[in-house]
Amino acid sequence: MSSATAEPVEKTIHAAPAKPFKPVETVVEPIADAVTKTSAAAENMVKENAAALAEGGSAATTAFQELAKAYQELATKNAKNLAAAIHALSSVRSITEFIDLEQKLIKEGVAAAVSDSTQIARLTAAVFAAAIDPVKKRIETAPK
Repeated sequence: MSSATAEPVEKTIHAAPAKPFKPVETVVEPIADAVTKTSAAAENMVKENAAALAEGGSAATTAFQELAKAYQELATKNAKNLAAAIHALSSVRSITEFIDLEQKLIKEGVAAAVSDSTQIARLTAAVFAAAIDPVKKRIETAPK
């Protein structure tokens, strides 16, 4: 490079005001702090979400056990009712007595079926509510 070419470059370099560089720490530290805070917040959110899922699973397990117990009790009750109905029907002495008993058993059976279905539906809804409520509450309280 000739001295004629070098002169304008040197003038430009010397004419430019010297800008002091910021120390690396002043740039990196705020970024590192922000990353640390964000990481801690994310970790906390994951822990809270996991806790809500665990709580929902535990509550659903308990509710499901109650539902299974209700089905078992219902099956036992229905088997006893069937045995009693067969015994009662086998002891009738006339066709009129048979028809009257049959109608009575049908009415009782329908009333019991409606009552049992209501109880089973309530318990089934409780299973789903127990599983979903903790997660739903977590979503409602999560930061937006």
